[in-house]
Amino acid sequence: MPETVLKVRLLCCTPQPARAVALGGRLCYSDTDIEQLYGDMAPKSEAFVDKLLAMGHLSPIEHASFTFGIQGVSRALLAQITRHRIASFSVQSQRYVAKDRLDYVLPPSIRALGPEAVAEFEADMDAAYAAYDKWRQRGIPAEDARFALPNGAETRMLVTMNARELLHFFQLRCCNRAQWEIRRLAWCMLGMALREAPAIFAHGGPNCLRRGCTEGKMCCGKGEEIQALAQELAAFVGEGPSDAAICSWVLARL
Repeated sequence: MPETVLKVRLLCCTPQPARAVALGGRLCYSDTDIEQLYGDMAPKSEAFVDKLLAMGHLSPIEHASFTFGIQGVSRALLAQITRHRIASFSVQSQRYVAKDRLDYVLPPSIRALGPEAVAEFEADMDAAYAAYDKWRQRGIPAEDARFALPNGAETRMLVTMNARELLHFFQLRCCNRAQWEIRRLAWCMLGMALREAPAIFAHGGPNCLRRGCTEGKMCCGKGEEIQALAQELAAFVGEGPSDAAICSWVLARL
């Protein structure tokens, strides 16, 4: 059965996201006509966004939204990401999409044990698919046969979040304490969002980058390494790399 690789693509986002956010924030305190205000904000959008973030006036940040296409992730990751309730999800159905093979995600901890462990894990995935296929051959619908499939089974999804929820997502999921798979995904998404809206997402990432670690005794103690990673990512995305290049950059480091 084939092992999958994480692929993320920023499918679409609010045009001129910083300008939309700045307009929302300025409108709250202005009696100016919206058309004029929209024009007035053009040269000062980024500075105004920075001011909003510093003030903690975050509701205008919600006017910018981002839609990502994600594949090569596990059903285990799906269970985590859908806990972020201020988001929209469209997920490939195991009920209606009957599998003729099992694509899966291989944990790095198993890969680190060497080729024999990888082969053993592959055999486990083969056995899981064999159980699924056995029930399908007996006329059991995919919605019931899927109960035999593992958490490591690959899935695909579209995820839309507004910028405020993305900032929250990055605070939690870019942290070293986050599970490895969703952490990789979060850093890929951060890179793409930062490329499109640097004024907003220059503030993105785990809490240790801005206000110090909030994990208490469970702190990883690697704040300087994470700070360096964030700075390197910002420099890299400033060059305008493709989504695929950002994914490759992140996966080479995490």
